[in-house]
Amino acid sequence: MKLYRRLAAALLAAALLVSLAGCAGTAPAAPGSSSAAPVSEPSDQSAPAAETADFPVTLTDAAGRTVTLEARPETLVSGYYITTSMCIALGCEDRLVGIEAKADTRPIYALSAPELLELPGVGTAKEFDLEGCAALDPDLVILPLKLQDAADALDQLGIPALVVNPESLPELEQTLTLLGQAAGCADRAAELVACNQETEAFLNDTLAGAEKPVVYLAGNSSYLSTAGPAMYQDTLIQLGGGVNAAAELTDTYWADISYEQLLAWDPEVIVIVPGADYTKDDLLADPQLADLTAVKEGKVFAMPTAFESWDSPVPSAMIGSLWMANVLHPDLYDFDVFAADASDFYSRFYGVEIDVSQLTA
Repeated sequence: MKLYRRLAAALLAAALLVSLAGCAGTAPAAPGSSSAAPVSEPSDQSAPAAETADFPVTLTDAAGRTVTLEARPETLVSGYYITTSMCIALGCEDRLVGIEAKADTRPIYALSAPELLELPGVGTAKEFDLEGCAALDPDLVILPLKLQDAADALDQLGIPALVVNPESLPELEQTLTLLGQAAGCADRAAELVACNQETEAFLNDTLAGAEKPVVYLAGNSSYLSTAGPAMYQDTLIQLGGGVNAAAELTDTYWADISYEQLLAWDPEVIVIVPGADYTKDDLLADPQLADLTAVKEGKVFAMPTAFESWDSPVPSAMIGSLWMANVLHPDLYDFDVFAADASDFYSRFYGVEIDVSQLTA
């Protein structure tokens, strides 16, 4: 079977090369309290919930594809950093046999599951290695929507593949639920979804009535790249108590803008996403941005880079919104409380004790 899959995969990979080449219940506590965000106590903070899903199970993925799993998958491949992080949070990272390329750029892997760094890579959304993935003979492959063609090709090889698209908060929760059902850890997924929903409610309650500053989110390739309302980054800003300066954009991916556009928006706060190819000092030193309100008032912040890309719909995305709330509204949610809440989350869902000094902007 494995030999057949390798040969067939090689043919399908060649056919796909062109199509893939074009191809991401508690009230708020007062500031200064020991724990504001509602990270409720689990029975065991380091162990995932019992795996209770029944098999066979038939699921519908983000592309509307029907996928049937006859038994709990014992070997998984994740072709997407978001679902790899989900596997860690759901407690099934030990079943991964292959993951996306550039795993060494994801700090959370080294912190919580360093063994993942030794796994074979299966490429990226632009250059997915179909043949290499099939050679791993996984019981289940999880791929982003951009790789739907690869998922269909894997199905032809008899390898079940789920397509996900967690580009909004509801879709993030749906993806966690879907992956929990597919991997046989539905209880753990429900626990994580509930935690995020509680944190969302906490933020809404805590920031209700607060004045919302205009926030410009500077992208990783350039500070003249930003995200409009079609991307998860807009949710990050809104939940953190801000208004997206780029709310008028209709692009569904990162959009390049001009200096003139940024000056016209004149944001009150600028936030630089993790993994940016430039520094805060680079932005501040640009004479063409000197007249921006955010620059003149010293309200330019770089998101922490020591954990995950919180501007993405990863399992810890709510920690990003909590960080944003502290930056925008420190009088309502101060840093010490944020640090305690972030520490509790990573201990509970990733089994690691984080260095809170790395949470500063």
